[in-house]
Amino acid sequence: MTTVSDADIEVREGTYGDKVIAVEPGGAEFIPLEERHGRPLQLFWTWTSPNMEFATIFVGILAIAAFGLSFWEAVIAILLGSALGGITQGILSARGPTFGVPQMVLSRLGFGYWGNALPAGINAVVAGIGWFAVNSVSGALALNTLTHLPQVVCLLIIVVIQIAVAYLGYNLIHVFERYAFPVLAIIFLIASGVILSKAHPAATHSTFPGAFLIELGATFGYAVGWNPYAADYTRYFKPDTSKVAIAWWAGFGLFLSCALLEIVGAAAGTAVKDSGVFLGSNPTGAFTGLMPSVLADFTLLAIALGAVAANALNIYSGAISFTALGFKLPLALRRALVALVFGAIGFFLAWSGLHNAGTKYNNFLLIIAYWIAPWLAVVFCDQILRRRQRPDRIEHLLFDRKYSNWAGPVAMAVGAGVSIWLFANQTEYLGLVPKHIGSAGDLTFEVGFVLTAVIYLTWRLVADRSSRAALATETHAHQV
Repeated sequence: MTTVSDADIEVREGTYGDKVIAVEPGGAEFIPLEERHGRPLQLFWTWTSPNMEFATIFVGILAIAAFGLSFWEAVIAILLGSALGGITQGILSARGPTFGVPQMVLSRLGFGYWGNALPAGINAVVAGIGWFAVNSVSGALALNTLTHLPQVVCLLIIVVIQIAVAYLGYNLIHVFERYAFPVLAIIFLIASGVILSKAHPAATHSTFPGAFLIELGATFGYAVGWNPYAADYTRYFKPDTSKVAIAWWAGFGLFLSCALLEIVGAAAGTAVKDSGVFLGSNPTGAFTGLMPSVLADFTLLAIALGAVAANALNIYSGAISFTALGFKLPLALRRALVALVFGAIGFFLAWSGLHNAGTKYNNFLLIIAYWIAPWLAVVFCDQILRRRQRPDRIEHLLFDRKYSNWAGPVAMAVGAGVSIWLFANQTEYLGLVPKHIGSAGDLTFEVGFVLTAVIYLTWRLVADRSSRAALATETHAHQV
């Protein structure tokens, strides 16, 4: 293990620089200063391109087809949920250059080295396998509708391309997102214009506020789902890179792409008499069926490309989160090969989800915010408590296997568990409140965030006060 200055910090070995067609070495280690490169503007397309896909559109469709909101109620929920996710994305992204490590390594400050296995393990599974399967299905269905090749063949094509990009790593991902951006933006802007022209926004049949809260949770969950990856794509920037620029381009790119396409999805839900068709076996085909045939074909191609853009990040960051668990893997078995394994598992999971895709996505989407909101509460509260500490005084904690902070995992587990028990509103599980109050909606992520924050801050403040009292007693005893 290589060290930086006097701190015991694991440093990524090998030479990578700004080479695009090269396998990125290492995994979740510190990025040496001589390897730093990039500029904040690239975060705009890095966080815009992955959301230009059908999975984003479907979040808006759910508001109408599944939750029964009116168009304008859906728009408000979409804007609010996407804005919250964009703001947190910007704040998290800004810390990457300072510490030079991935997001799930930074998470160790609030959770301790081994306690961080809770969020890192969840994210490895959700990102590298769960989200990968969801987006692979939408891309495969789009390619199937376009080419009429067997669905499994289309899925295999999509998966191979995704894994190839993620396998090579950081530099190729940024370049891929950059060149995918203009293609996706042009096609989706034209398609959005057509869909919006066919919408019937005056139609209303909601169960407000319950349905509104469910859609708010879904839109927040979709946007905030990128948060555990945030610093992964800024850790190569030089430490003196503008934090304001980083936060702006990361947050704005995420908000703009999510809000725009989700609103288009809501418009599509109002454009047909039976919006329930979007919850069937091929919601992608139902969506493009609203367009002229030529535009529909281009949109299907864009959906397939967008799925690749999204899953390149999902596989890459899922593999990074796995290496952040702290397992001692040889250099050759770190991030790149973990990405291959996750991709293979995700392929078979996606294969099983090719049928009844709409319902499966609905069930998956609503739980994302359940765990990320409590995780964010710990991360932000810890950041507030450490606001006066210099980064060079705490960076050694990121790789100290003896460093513990059990306030983090305990607060997150209790906050998530209690909020899910009380407020979850799933097709598979109803919490205590919505079970007895049908119009309660879903307040799981809001309650989970607040409860976790209260537990963590209380624990830390009491523990710190006890430590100071013990230190004062010890000092006084020495003086006597």
